[in-house]
Amino acid sequence: MHHTQRLYRDFRAGAQTVLPVLLGIVPFALIAGVAAVRLGFSPWIASALSVFVFAGAAQLATLQLLHDGAPLLIILVTVFFINLRFMMYSASIAPHFRGASAGTRAGLAYFLTDQPYVFGLYGFTERPMLASRIAFYLGVALPLWCCWQLGTIIGAQAGARLPEAWNLEFAIPLVFLAMIIPAIRDKASVAAATVGGLVAVAGHGLPWNLGLIGGALAGIASGVVVEWLLGETEASDG
Repeated sequence: MHHTQRLYRDFRAGAQTVLPVLLGIVPFALIAGVAAVRLGFSPWIASALSVFVFAGAAQLATLQLLHDGAPLLIILVTVFFINLRFMMYSASIAPHFRGASAGTRAGLAYFLTDQPYVFGLYGFTERPMLASRIAFYLGVALPLWCCWQLGTIIGAQAGARLPEAWNLEFAIPLVFLAMIIPAIRDKASVAAATVGGLVAVAGHGLPWNLGLIGGALAGIASGVVVEWLLGETEASDG
């Protein structure tokens, strides 16, 4: 019983940590639901997609590409680049779950998004036991997941009842801008955002969002080059 109470405290600590973030997740989830319906999907398909593609930016990109009739390969490549950061997240967080079964790790990976990763690492430092780490991680991830799913469902149901003249699809690029701007913190990220954005805009007329893929590749390459040049400059100055 004592062990169960301790895990519950760890879970509750994770939930309390993520609680302030949930307020910012709600409008994003509502927009995802509304946008899906306005792009021609039924409310229930939009809600189901939210469960299977639990990644906000990738979810919006997938909806747009499906609406445009893009081939599956293009959709997969686009989602791959959007979610590329999760490969780094996984490599970083995996050692903290060493000893867990493969099924448990797969379940935890499903809930891996930005907030569980950041808050999880923060909470793991004072929780050496595997079970306590899992409980804290789920305390962060499960409320976030529930908030996202409920927001998407409400947005999808509401979007089906909104007038066509409202044209709320414009909210999709605004959401991406809101996500990108806080991440621009140094010269490398400025270069990546600038080059990637310019290439994406230049390739806007290309079919199946190929301009987005080209922009992603160009942005990654420019960010890496600037980071390398800055490193070389610092090394020569030293």
